Amino acid sequence: MRKWIVIATGLATLALVNWTISQREHQIATGKEVRLELAPVDPRSLMQGDYMALRFQVANEVQRGTSRKEEDREARDGHVVVKPEANGIARYVRQHAGETLAPDEILLRYRIREHQVKFATNAWFFQEGHAKLYEGARYGEFRVSPSGEMLLVAMLGKDREKLGPPTSPKG
Repeated sequence: MRKWIVIATGLATLALVNWTISQREHQIATGKEVRLELAPVDPRSLMQGDYMALRFQVANEVQRGTSRKEEDREARDGHVVVKPEANGIARYVRQHAGETLAPDEILLRYRIREHQVKFATNAWFFQEGHAKLYEGARYGEFRVSPSGEMLLVAMLGKDREKLGPPTSPKG
């Protein structure tokens, strides 16, 4: 009996992991593209081993809004509305309070952790020895689901070009 419980638990875990991977792949393939400007982080910790510490400019805008709220109550996770400018970089519009979005507005989910606003991730991991390829990063490119969940898919340079090792053509 114990053997079947272990096997069933293992199969359920594998099914859950595969379902999560499938959901993330679908979001990467079909999610709205959003590009956010990076905000400076302590230069001593920009590159640590094989990852880059990240912070986004829009998080600073949200932080200003939530700091005032902390005086009245504990800051909470929430959603923010951004709008892409002509150059493709999304800018802060307002905190989302449940209102309907304009067609060109995008909803992003944020979380408050250790009094800091976090969007999706605070690090970009890359292959060992590729740090030089990402030193010029200025923007992060995300795929966003309709509920505002974000997946960081690329780092972009000052001209919004994708950074990283060259990709081989599919064939």
